[in-house]
Amino acid sequence: MGKKTKVAIAIAAASAAAWAGSKALSNPQKRENKTALTYEHPIILAHRGGSLLAPECTMEAFEIAAGLGVHGFEIDIRLTKDEEIVVFHDEYVDRVSEGSGRIADMTLAELKELNFGYHFADLDGYLKYREDPARIITLRELLERYPNKLINIDMKDAPNTYEGGLMPSKLWRLIEELGAEDQVVITSFHDEQIDRFNLYAQNRVALGAGVGEVRKAYTAFTSQFGHLYSPKVDVFQIPTKYGVLPLDTPGFIQFLNNLNVPVHYWTINDVNEMKRLIESGAKGIVTDRPDLAMQALLDIVE
Repeated sequence: MGKKTKVAIAIAAASAAAWAGSKALSNPQKRENKTALTYEHPIILAHRGGSLLAPECTMEAFEIAAGLGVHGFEIDIRLTKDEEIVVFHDEYVDRVSEGSGRIADMTLAELKELNFGYHFADLDGYLKYREDPARIITLRELLERYPNKLINIDMKDAPNTYEGGLMPSKLWRLIEELGAEDQVVITSFHDEQIDRFNLYAQNRVALGAGVGEVRKAYTAFTSQFGHLYSPKVDVFQIPTKYGVLPLDTPGFIQFLNNLNVPVHYWTINDVNEMKRLIESGAKGIVTDRPDLAMQALLDIVE
């Protein structure tokens, strides 16, 4: 037996011993149940209210989606110049509004003057202008209007900005004031922003996974050391792919389900894909087409 062969065998033996030892000593912690994520069948969340049925992030969109029977909404939030939390995705209003400017540089009153349905790509084409203007809404308005809907809230302001630094505490105070702890899931692409929020919430609110937590979980799943992974969050709301990595395999979904971490996929508008994901174990579908999604869910449940 050559020297290289002996070294390879020794390394393999050491790796096997490390795996066996870690397996024996590991005690991965399942996440405790959160009221907001307790449901008997997969759920449908309208993306920004269902942005292909009405102007995104406006009360009109949420009203239409609610009328279709969705279980909740997936929304983004930002902080205004006067520190009000509004339901909006982009840093600038230009893409959907008749005006222009940065959300953080405008007051709520200034934003309320703009028509947020000005550019609206609906199912029939591109509408240049709507006679009936659609207005921006605050998170307070949405929570008070729909106290029985699950609302997945994504903090969009970056943590290294002034508004991003304020958002976690502002958001927690609003949730606590309205008693909405069991109604919401709080997440961000930035893991540190989720951690900041949880310093106030102290695990009283369901948390979604940031990019870092998704990488950590997927790395654990594809390695020999998945048994060492203990999730820091309560739900993964993710795309079907991250770069070239497939995040929608039944194995990965089951890996997370075994840790009491449901998986919701965004943004899914194809009925066949919705059905495939649900049949693979997904617990939620985030969609711009809540009309199609609710029918697809009924077809599966029946």
